Amino acid sequence: MSWLILVAIAVLFDVFRIFTDNYISDVYYKGREVASQKMFSAIGKTIVSIIILIAVGFSFTEFSPSTIWLLLLSGALLSLAEIPYYLALGIEDSTNIGIFIQLAPILYLILGWLFLGDTFSPIQLAAIAIILVAPVLIVMTSRKRSRKVKLHAVLLAFLYVLIAVIGNLIFVNVNAENFDTHFLIEEISLTILGTGLTDLIIMLALPKWRIRYYHVRKKSKNKVLIPLGISMTVGLIKSFAYRAALVAAPAVALASAASDSVEPIAIFFMGVILTLIWPNFGREKLDKKTVRIHLIATVLVVIGIVLMQL
Repeated sequence: MSWLILVAIAVLFDVFRIFTDNYISDVYYKGREVASQKMFSAIGKTIVSIIILIAVGFSFTEFSPSTIWLLLLSGALLSLAEIPYYLALGIEDSTNIGIFIQLAPILYLILGWLFLGDTFSPIQLAAIAIILVAPVLIVMTSRKRSRKVKLHAVLLAFLYVLIAVIGNLIFVNVNAENFDTHFLIEEISLTILGTGLTDLIIMLALPKWRIRYYHVRKKSKNKVLIPLGISMTVGLIKSFAYRAALVAAPAVALASAASDSVEPIAIFFMGVILTLIWPNFGREKLDKKTVRIHLIATVLVVIGIVLMQL
């Protein structure tokens, strides 16, 4: 059950990150060069990962060179995955893009079976199918504008999911036989270092994004740094919890299905709370039909998660 707790933590923090990203893109970037905020991520993630590695007493002798390179590669792929995510964010709201991220459990199921030797009981396969009905139900009953997501944004979202899944599978494969907390923290920190360093390379290679980042900072009088810092912080917590869940779960598809199917429901309910407290941040539609559909989706997910444990 520990992996489900980690999934719950990952979902909670990722949902808050999604709303923060949406707020940043709408208020400070307005759909233009949203990916330029990777400049902040490049500096922040590199520094944070190095601090954590020093704090836990990391030594290069603890891992083989190939393991270190694979962990850095895992982080690099997650950095590259963020590019189509941010590009999609410039086209559509993050909550709409998040719907298409529900493809992740299916990709984990297929790739985990092919490359990690994951096995599933018939009940667990049924559980995955049941909980994946939830996001489909939400999509099919959403407002017409939400269903008409631009094809470009859909393709970018799929590309984001595919690259991120491959990156996480590399990480899980490295840690397949070990769930020692100390080593896990070091391994996750190395992937974050790989993400930060790759972000730095991207920023050096793309001066247009770098200029846009500094322009937004100057225009906002550095106020954008606060939401950027919040987004990065909750994103890092999500990364630690989610990757630990992928390693601890009986199969990566189970952790992914539990996380990615709960997320659109969590987005809605957090959106309701934020809409009541801070309308410009939440912006959820609070009609009876929408609430009823999300309650049904919640019940489906709960049933699926219960079946996963059988």
